[in-house]
Amino acid sequence: MFDVAEDRKKMEAVIERFKGEMKKVRTGRAHPDMLSGVKVEVYGQFMPLNQVANITAADATLLVITPFDPTNIQAIAAAIRTDQSLGLNPADDGRIIRVPIPALTEERRKEIVKNVSAKVEEAKVALRNVREDARKAVKIATEMGEDVKKRAEKEIDDLTKEFNDKVEAEFKGKSEEIMKL
Repeated sequence: MFDVAEDRKKMEAVIERFKGEMKKVRTGRAHPDMLSGVKVEVYGQFMPLNQVANITAADATLLVITPFDPTNIQAIAAAIRTDQSLGLNPADDGRIIRVPIPALTEERRKEIVKNVSAKVEEAKVALRNVREDARKAVKIATEMGEDVKKRAEKEIDDLTKEFNDKVEAEFKGKSEEIMKL
């Protein structure tokens, strides 16, 4: 009998990676994960922002960044300003950095949903790749009979559909969150 447990684990990893990407998407409310993709040049190398500073959401429209080393304030502010996909303009007072989160326009919301749909497609492609690898493993398995191979392929297809539905549900929820005023 063919076991799809390993393929399920791979597909769950795709879903987890997709959910992580969805957390980074700006929805109009301040969330520390919005800055998780920002890399800051400190001490001669690029480091993720969360490794050089503490990021908190003071309220729904403001992120507060407290650097572990105050000498890195300018580099952190510059890194946030440089990331054009965020569209944020940080302000520092020498100790902390305040990042106001501007309200999203309707046009910007639609653009964000479009970017999210590209991430949905990436996740679906990754799921299809797992499915194809599993199908190849079934095809080259010589100890299985034809009827067992057909059953295994159906099981793989059902698993792929299940995970595609999870991606679609996550996308639908995120799209509604983004478009909500």
